[in-house]
Amino acid sequence: TQSLSVSRALATSLLDAQERFIRHLEKAGRLNRALEFLPSDEEFAERRAAKQGLTNPERAVLLAYSKIALYDEMLASTVPDDPFIATALERYFPEPLRARFKPQILAHPLRREIIATHVTNSMINRVGSTFVHRMHEETGAAAPDVVRAYLITREVFGMVQLWRAIEALDYKVPDGVQTAMVIDAGRLIVRATLWFLRNRAHLADLSRSIDHFRAGAERVAALFPALLPATERAAFDAITRRLEKDGAPPALAANVAALDSLFNALDAVEVADQLQRDIEPVAELHFALAGELDVPWLRAVIGTLPAESHWDTLAKAALRDDLAAMLRALAADVLRTEAAADAGSLITAWKKRNSVLYERFRQVLADLRAAESPDLAMLSVALRELRNLSRT
Repeated sequence: TQSLSVSRALATSLLDAQERFIRHLEKAGRLNRALEFLPSDEEFAERRAAKQGLTNPERAVLLAYSKIALYDEMLASTVPDDPFIATALERYFPEPLRARFKPQILAHPLRREIIATHVTNSMINRVGSTFVHRMHEETGAAAPDVVRAYLITREVFGMVQLWRAIEALDYKVPDGVQTAMVIDAGRLIVRATLWFLRNRAHLADLSRSIDHFRAGAERVAALFPALLPATERAAFDAITRRLEKDGAPPALAANVAALDSLFNALDAVEVADQLQRDIEPVAELHFALAGELDVPWLRAVIGTLPAESHWDTLAKAALRDDLAAMLRALAADVLRTEAAADAGSLITAWKKRNSVLYERFRQVLADLRAAESPDLAMLSVALRELRNLSRT
């Protein structure tokens, strides 16, 4: 499956999450590690020291157990009864059967089991064995809500079409290029799924949330790359050129290059809803403000922090969440309190009104940039100054 090739590429970085998931399954009485020939705690420590991940057979075993666990939790929930998710029932059957026997399919006595099986397989094959457990560890969300948040994310950002376009490059580009594109898409899936789990009201009506956020994301994506701040535009152009050189079609290369930045569409939609504004000027202000405050650089620095333990990973995730939340609050504040029309004038007026706090933030940022290797403490101070700005 796709997830096995991706997990092979990410073998060492996934080791901690895989070990934690195995312990979780053991504690729940769902897995006998020795019986399945999975590594002991000592073997995990040895592999971590040797920078080795799980083998292909071990990853396959873990993938199977993750599907069994998710299937059981879905079947015990209302997920298979959701009108949007229930459409998987028809997709499970071949087209000729759908055309001839639709009433019988909809009345199938095992309809809930079929839906749970189809959704579980399609999701885990894409996001890997540890995804649901990781989402639970970071947010406390139960598996059914993780499924709902994942499905909204998949539909909002057109992931199925993106995966198909990547798979259409089989034997046309190196396998490593395809895997790298899938990994890039996976980062957006993780971030956006976490976003919906932390904004859980959107999980109540999947169809409505999908339609609403997809419309907003498509309008924001249509403004790329002109919408991007200079640093992000440079990264977008570099990734696009590299992928085209590797053989990817220009449209697909641009789509993949935009994935990291497109995550911000979710916050732009929320601000537009909050202030009852059109999404395009809100998105323009949001991205311009991100550039003014060096948010892309701060996020990149957070990404370079060491993550040798589960708690390191959670600390980095918390910093990224705080950064995004502050940017969203600041964008709403600027739009609410300033009267200028274009994004540049809005930001100029806002900086003038908050000159003391803004200059303090720029000074801390300059010190951070001058540091040889910024650490968690320095980044926490920078985010505190940004938080002070967002409270004005």
